[in-house]
Amino acid sequence: MPSIVVQKYGGSSVADVEKIRRVAEKVKARREQGASLVVVVSAMGDTTDELLTLAKKISADPPRRELDMLLTCGERISMALLSMALHELNVPAISFTGSQSGIITDTTHSQARIVEVKPSRIEEALAKDKVVIVAGYQGVSRQREVTTLGRGGSDTTAVALAAALGADCEIYSDVDGIFSADPRVVPDAKRLEALSFEEMQELAAAGAKVLNTQAVEFARAKNIVIHARSTQGNGTGTRVEAGRATDGRVKGVTCEADVWVVSFSGTPAPLLELFDARDVKGRTMLFDAVAGQGGYVVVPLHDVHGPEALEKELTQTSATVQRELGTVTCVGAGINADWNTVRRVLAVAQAMGAVVRGVYSSAIQLTLLVDRNHLKALTRALHQELVSG
Repeated sequence: MPSIVVQKYGGSSVADVEKIRRVAEKVKARREQGASLVVVVSAMGDTTDELLTLAKKISADPPRRELDMLLTCGERISMALLSMALHELNVPAISFTGSQSGIITDTTHSQARIVEVKPSRIEEALAKDKVVIVAGYQGVSRQREVTTLGRGGSDTTAVALAAALGADCEIYSDVDGIFSADPRVVPDAKRLEALSFEEMQELAAAGAKVLNTQAVEFARAKNIVIHARSTQGNGTGTRVEAGRATDGRVKGVTCEADVWVVSFSGTPAPLLELFDARDVKGRTMLFDAVAGQGGYVVVPLHDVHGPEALEKELTQTSATVQRELGTVTCVGAGINADWNTVRRVLAVAQAMGAVVRGVYSSAIQLTLLVDRNHLKALTRALHQELVSG
């Protein structure tokens, strides 16, 4: 059998019929080069957001099971249309949902994690020389419930299938690879030739909308090299792979406004119990365990589907949502080996009048809590200081 390649195309790459036809042409060309192809697709354009809007017109806090049933429709539309487009090009193709593809997950609705992949139907179709189109972002639990994998979950589908099939993994979007910052925020952002799994995980967790965090975690565990490339061009893209860079250089700067900074007093136990009960994931927590002065938890909002209901429950734990705050994060292996990066970052923030409300650091990342109205300007300034400069 020819070498297997798993390709993933994001929502912007399949946003309309003409773009789906262009993807079909690209798939056909790759097949003619001798590859055996599995193609994972996201929902078309803004379909998922539109379905979420519909759900919230019915309920401010929709049941997550029913939300998963609704949201998986988007990827099923994309997979069927792409399969039809390939048939029009005389390319044999077949489409599968996540469950038909053997994507087995845990029972957590809207943020499920893949626990096993059984790609027997995919392997059978590949053996018949068919291109297999897979609906990304979704799977099925052992209780036979449809589940979704959270924002960017189609990336996770692609990496998990590549690991199960022993295949290469290519992630396609409308930009050529991964940049040192969001080009819409920092116009002179640089394309990165390579990133380590750890660096990519930190950037993804901090709000860089390029790869899904769980996908990178899966790739790291299975040592699957991810090639991030452009749907439109023939650029070299970015490799995400195992790496041991410790030179202390900042590789990327990203900001995130779509978070809640939840402050609390005393022990965090009641707050964390509430978050667990509602399957709310946190990104960062800092608190004073000795003096009992409380602290804060940074909560990404992309998987919180009932924020109004959650906020009402937060008042019962004496927690407060500080909506005026967001995060700016610098990432690079070894950047906190000494205090130099921290000192430079704080100096840049002070010079532009951005008050730093909190700092969190690890071996490869440094995150600042600042007012939202300073997020983009501080990102640009830090990129100039630490990357471009």
